[in-house]
Amino acid sequence: MTSSTTVRSPLRLYGRSGELAILEGLLARLWQGDGGALVLTAPPGLGRSALLRGAAAAHRARGPVLYATAAPGERGLPHSGLRALLCSATLTRPTPQSLLARLRELGADRPLLVCADDAHAWDPASRTALSFAARGLGAGSRVAVLITADDGPAFAGLPALRLGPLDDDAAAALLDRLTGGGEGVSGSVEGPGRRAGEGLARGAGLSGSAKEPGRRPPRLPGVTEGLDPVVRAELLREAAGNPSLLTGLTRHLTPDQLAGRTPLPCPLPGAEGVLAAHGDRLDRLPARTRALLLLAAAAQEHEPAGAGADALLLLRAGTRTGLPRDFLDGVLFGSAATEGFLQRAGSRVHFSHPLVARAVLHHAPPARRRATHELLATLLAETGDRATTSAPPDDRPAPLTSLVQLACAAPAPDTALAARLEAAATAPYPHAERSSALSRAAALTTDPPLRSARFAAAAEQAALAGDPARARALLARTGAAGEGATAPRHGLAPYVHGMLALRTGPAADAHEALLAAAVLLGPYDRRRALDALLGAAEAAWVTGDAPGYLEAMGRIDPTPYDRAFASYRAGMCAVLAGRTGEGRDLLRRCLDPVDPATDPAALLRSGVAALVLGEVAAACRTGARALAAVRTRGPDALLPQALEHLAYAELRAGLHAGARAHALEGLYAARRTGQPNSSVHLHAVLALAASVEGPAEACAAHCDAALAGAGPHGLAQPATLATWARARADLAAGRSEEAAARLGPLVRPGPRQGHFAARMLAVPCYVEAAVLAGRGAEEADALQAAVAEFTGWTARTADPQAPAQLARCRALLAPTEEADARYAEALAHHDRADGDFERARTQLLYGQWLRRRRRTREARTPLRDALVAFQRCSARAWAERAAGELRAAGEQGPSVRSAADGALSALTPQQQRIARCVAEGATNREVALRLSLSPRTVDHHLRNVFAALGIRSRTELARLLGPRAENSGWLQDRDDKFRANP
Repeated sequence: MTSSTTVRSPLRLYGRSGELAILEGLLARLWQGDGGALVLTAPPGLGRSALLRGAAAAHRARGPVLYATAAPGERGLPHSGLRALLCSATLTRPTPQSLLARLRELGADRPLLVCADDAHAWDPASRTALSFAARGLGAGSRVAVLITADDGPAFAGLPALRLGPLDDDAAAALLDRLTGGGEGVSGSVEGPGRRAGEGLARGAGLSGSAKEPGRRPPRLPGVTEGLDPVVRAELLREAAGNPSLLTGLTRHLTPDQLAGRTPLPCPLPGAEGVLAAHGDRLDRLPARTRALLLLAAAAQEHEPAGAGADALLLLRAGTRTGLPRDFLDGVLFGSAATEGFLQRAGSRVHFSHPLVARAVLHHAPPARRRATHELLATLLAETGDRATTSAPPDDRPAPLTSLVQLACAAPAPDTALAARLEAAATAPYPHAERSSALSRAAALTTDPPLRSARFAAAAEQAALAGDPARARALLARTGAAGEGATAPRHGLAPYVHGMLALRTGPAADAHEALLAAAVLLGPYDRRRALDALLGAAEAAWVTGDAPGYLEAMGRIDPTPYDRAFASYRAGMCAVLAGRTGEGRDLLRRCLDPVDPATDPAALLRSGVAALVLGEVAAACRTGARALAAVRTRGPDALLPQALEHLAYAELRAGLHAGARAHALEGLYAARRTGQPNSSVHLHAVLALAASVEGPAEACAAHCDAALAGAGPHGLAQPATLATWARARADLAAGRSEEAAARLGPLVRPGPRQGHFAARMLAVPCYVEAAVLAGRGAEEADALQAAVAEFTGWTARTADPQAPAQLARCRALLAPTEEADARYAEALAHHDRADGDFERARTQLLYGQWLRRRRRTREARTPLRDALVAFQRCSARAWAERAAGELRAAGEQGPSVRSAADGALSALTPQQQRIARCVAEGATNREVALRLSLSPRTVDHHLRNVFAALGIRSRTELARLLGPRAENSGWLQDRDDKFRANP
C-alpha cells in the first residue's frame, strides 16, 4: 500500500462528463460541510483510478487528501490497508469504530477527502473497517470517502457508480490524441456555456470538453500523423471501449503499421496489462467458477460476435467435465452469482464485457484451453447443427461449429483442418459464422496465396453480414495473390474492395474497381464476375453515368442466365441507349416473377424494371416480396437496399406514410450495417416524404444530410431527389421563387442537369414554380422545352400520374381561354388513377386560378376538395396553403381556421393571407408574387394589418403568428429596415 497527499492527475479524460459531474457534486457537498461515500466500480482499464486521482487533485486546494492504493504483496497482512491510508496518523486500536472516529477528527478543521484505490485488493480487515466508516459518514461529517473497486461484492451496500466502456465518439477522440490525428476533445457533447463536470475537470487538470487553443495534444512517441481508416476501425473494435487497452494497443504498433503500410500483427500486442488485471480477479474465484467461465469463453468462439454462448451446450460440457449439476443449474438457469462475470439472456449466456472472455482464455493454461475446445468440438459434432442435419448420420460432415472449435484447439498451422473449414463454410450458414470460419481457416494456412484468398473470402462474408469494418480488417491481411493453384481467386480481394466502396465510398471508385475485378474473375468465377459487373452498373447508375452503365452491362454475356435476366439486361440497355420501345417490351418480361424461390437480388432488379416502366403498383408488389426475401434469407447487407427500393416505389405510388416508415427502418439498417451511401439514398427518400407530410424542418434536415453525403461520393441520384424535395417543400409554403431557382438547373440542359432517371419527375414542380413566380415570360422557351420533353416521357411511361401532370403543366402555360379545359382534362386523368396528393395539387392550382380571375364562388369547390384531400394524406403544409386560398375566396368554415385565427379575426381574408406570408419572412415583392398582387397593394394592406393588430414591426407579427424557426433569426435582422417602411 502507498499513501500520498499529492496526487498526479492524468492529462485528459474522455467520455466521462457524466461521472465528472457526479464527482463534482460530491465534492461540492463536502465543501459545504456534508460528507458521504461513493464506490466507483469497473472492470480493469476503464479509468476508475484516473477519476479518483482527478477528484483528489480537485480537492487539494480545499483540504487534505488521504490516498492509498493496493499493493498485491501486502494483501495478506492484517490492517495493512488502514496503515497505508492513515500513514503517520496511525490508530492505536485499528477497529472500524476507531477508523470512523479518526476520520471525523481529521476532518474537523478542513474538509477531508479519503481515496482508496483498488480497495477490493485490500486485506479483509481493512475492507471491513473502511466499509463501516464510509457508511457512518454523512451530513455534518466534513469527510467524503471515494473508493475504487472491481465489480465484486466487497463494498455492497454503499452508493456505487459503475463505469461502462467509452462510447464510440469518446474512444475515437482518445485514439485521435494518441495518434496525433485530432485535438483531443472529450467524448461528451459539446455546447455553449458551462458543461457538466467542467469545474472538476479544470481543477484536476483534465479535459472536460473544450480543447486548449494553441496547443497540440501529446501523442505516443514515434506515432505518425496518418492513421489508416482500416487500422483505426480495427483498433477501436479490438479495444471495445477500454481506454487502457486502446492505449496499450496503439503504443505497441509501429508508425508503418498505424499508417497501413505494413499489415497488423495478429493477435494485436499491447493487451497484456489489462488481461493480467482481469486474471488477478479470476485467481480469487472458486475453481468450479473458473472452470465454467473457461467453458463459456471457449463456447463463444464459434458464435457471431455478441451472441454469447448456448446455456444448454454449457450444461452438457460442464456435466461432462464433472461440475456439480446443482451449481450449473444455479448459474445457467437460476439466480446463482458469478461475481458479475456472467449475465443470462434467455437461453444465452454473455460475459459482462468482451474483455472478460478474452482474459479467461488468455489466463488459462494452454493445455487446458485446448482440452476445453476439443471437448466442445466433440459435443457439437455429436449433435450436428442446422446446416447439416438434413444429411444421413453416417454421411453428415462435421458441423462448422465443431470445426471452429477444433481450429481454436490447433497448436500450429493445419492444412487439412483449414481445407475442411473452408469446405464447410460453403454450406448455408449465417454469413457472420462463415466469415469467422474462413478467417480461422486462413490463420491455419501456410501457403501465402491461399491464405490471402481465404482472408478475402472471409471479408466477403463479413461484408454480406453487414460488418464492413470487419471486412476491411480482413482485407488488410490479404497479400498479392501468387501464381498456381489459387489463380481463380486473384480477383476476390479487388471484388470485395469494390463492393464495399459501392456502399461506403465514392461510387466512381467502386465502378472502376468492380470492372477490374470482373476481368480477373471472369475466366474462373462466373457468379462473382456477374455480380461485379452488376455492381459496376449500379455504381454508374447512381452517379448518373449512362455510358458507364451501358459499358458495364454490355460486358455481361446473357447466354448462361435465365430469360428474365437476359430480358432485364437487354431492356435496360435499350432504354438508356434511346431505344425506348424495344426496351419497354423487354422489361415487361421481368415484372412479377412467379417463382417463389426467386432470390432477393433478382426481385430488386424486377422492381427497378417496374419503376423504369412506370408500373408503380408492380414496383410496390415486387419491392414487398424482395423485402420479405431479404428478411427470410438475407443477406443482412441487402436490407437497406430492399427497404429503399420499396420506399421509393411507395413514394411514386403516393403512399407517403408507408414510404416514410420503410425509409426510416432502412436508415437504421444502413447505420447498423455501416453503409453510408445507402443512408444518403434513404435521407433523400425521407426528404421527399417530408415535403408532403412535413414538417418543413424535417424535410430540410433530410435534404441537408442527403446532399452532404451525395457530394463527396458522387451520388447524383439522391442529390437530384433531395433538391426536388426541398423545392416541393418551398412550393407547399408558397415560396415559388425559391422552388423555381432550385428546379431550373435540374430540368434544363447543362452541367447541373439532374439525374437522367429522376429529372423528368421534377418537371411538373418546375413548371408550377416558374409560373407562380411570374417567370412564364422570361423562361418561356425553357418551360416549353421542359414540357415537350415531359410529353415524350409521358408517352413512354406507364406512370398513372404522368398524363394528369402533363395536362396540369399545359393548363399552367395555357392562355386564359384554354386553361379551363386543360384543368378539366387533368382532373379527368386523375379520376382514372389513384393518388390523393397529385389530384389535390391540381385542384389547388385550378381553384387558385379561378379565384385570381374573380370566379371566387367557382373556386371554392376545387379548393375545398383539395383541402380535404391534403388533410386525408397528412400533407400539412399543403393543407395550410389550400386553407389560405379558401380564406381568400371567402370561405370561413372551421376547417380552414388555424390557431392564429383569433388574432387575425379583425382582418379581411386578403389581409390574413398577407400577414401569414410576412410572418414567414417573405418580402413585399415575394408576397406579391405569391398572391398575384402588386407590391403597392401588399404595402397598403400590410399597413392596415399593423394598425388593426396594434403592432409596429414584422418581428412582432411573426411572434404573434408563431414564426417558423428557420425564419425567426433573419426577421430580427431585417426588423429595423421595415419598421419605418413595412
